[in-house]
Amino acid sequence: MDAAELRQMQAPIKERYKADPKAALITLKAKGSTDSEGIACKVETGRAIAMAGLHPATGGSGLELCSGDMLLEALVACAGVTLKSVATAIEVPLKTGNVYAEGDLDFRGTLGVDKETPVGFAEIRLRFEVDTPAPQDKLDLLLKLTERYCVVYQTIKNGPKVSVSMQRM
Repeated sequence: MDAAELRQMQAPIKERYKADPKAALITLKAKGSTDSEGIACKVETGRAIAMAGLHPATGGSGLELCSGDMLLEALVACAGVTLKSVATAIEVPLKTGNVYAEGDLDFRGTLGVDKETPVGFAEIRLRFEVDTPAPQDKLDLLLKLTERYCVVYQTIKNGPKVSVSMQRM
């Protein structure tokens, strides 16, 4: 797909959202079930069932997916798609590229070993490696726009309002 094809594909969508901003508001959903054996949660991905479980650092077997890894994988996926989309739009030819995310966790927090240790990632790093003949100023713009338009990156960076509830089935 080239820049013209991308613009042509997205133009009617953008026009619709400009004319009717409420049409752009979509609720994405995820569902999981704790009906499985062991300490795990079956997550319906829309394409398959992903079995998430405890990380080995918290006593897990390592056979199930770790939700922390899944968060980083979602960041990589979103950043990679955004990078390709932006590169296409601003006509930066990418021969190939890799996207890496890594995050630091102190498992004492999630295990309750130390009440002062925060639960969650203390730091997340996102890195791109690209093979392109584009000049540095175009790469700088590519990175800036990829950061700006990557939904998962912006969500992690800006911390949206989150609510939690529980009800009986």
